[in-house]
Amino acid sequence: MRSTARCGAGPAPGIVVGMIEVHELVKRYGRVTAVNGLTFTVRPGQVTGFLGPNGAGKSTTLRLLLGLDAPTGGAALIDGRPFRERPRGLHHAGALLDAHDVHGGRSARAHLMVLARANGIGRARVEHVLDEVGLAAAAHRRVGGFSLGMRQRLGIAAALLGDPPVLLFDEPVNGLDPEGVLWARGLFRRLAAQGRTVLVSSHLMSEMENTADQLVVVGRGRLIAAESLGEFAARAGRQSVAVRTPDAGFAARLTAEGAAVRAGEPGELVVDGLSAAAVGALAHRHGVLLEQLTTRAASLEEAFLELTADRVEYAAGAPR
Repeated sequence: MRSTARCGAGPAPGIVVGMIEVHELVKRYGRVTAVNGLTFTVRPGQVTGFLGPNGAGKSTTLRLLLGLDAPTGGAALIDGRPFRERPRGLHHAGALLDAHDVHGGRSARAHLMVLARANGIGRARVEHVLDEVGLAAAAHRRVGGFSLGMRQRLGIAAALLGDPPVLLFDEPVNGLDPEGVLWARGLFRRLAAQGRTVLVSSHLMSEMENTADQLVVVGRGRLIAAESLGEFAARAGRQSVAVRTPDAGFAARLTAEGAAVRAGEPGELVVDGLSAAAVGALAHRHGVLLEQLTTRAASLEEAFLELTADRVEYAAGAPR
């Protein structure tokens, strides 16, 4: 089964899409349980962020999905089947797990040609993905001389090589410059718009806020949440109020009312503990001009830290 849409093209009629399904997945390494009864589904047509603290089991789950490790129990399926059953896997799923997992003595083109031949893919497709990721001019160079950002681009090219309906990326923007991050963000969203299933694992909360539609959040091998980005942020249950005023004494009045006040953006106060209505009423009583009064939900980073606080495997000790 192979998608007929090309990277950079619009949605293609009749595109064959896949789905990622994880059901009661378990993986143990000796006495250590890396994945513990994990169940979630990643659907086509959207970018799904895969989040969790260090040691949460994200990389292990990706390896199980790609058949690089065997599960202790449960199932990890791509388009309804274990990936190991696909003889030419790059036509069904493409992945970037480790940008350094490339023979440094080969050129970028040679690396992709090896993968292409093993999967029945022609040379024209190799040249296409090299151009797609911005490496056409460096295709003859040995990978050992590449920067991390160039290696990431090569890894993304390898994932795209078979034009698959399912794509998995582990920390894909590490080492990319700002232009590269914007390019990767646009690529992931474009792939999803073509009807593909796109799973992106990342520690960069700001990047997930700008890229993901859905989230799968895990901690210590267990599922914490599988929902939209907005629903997850709302679960933190915290809202703040952003205030701008020329009255330098208003912060003290807010504090006297029991609010916690901190500096936000330049000229902005961020108020916790009072609603926007209460802040507005306080300003009205004291004749204070408000230039801004906005309610803000918790950011993705704030929600993530709050909801995973008891699932952190390697927490730093408190300063002494």
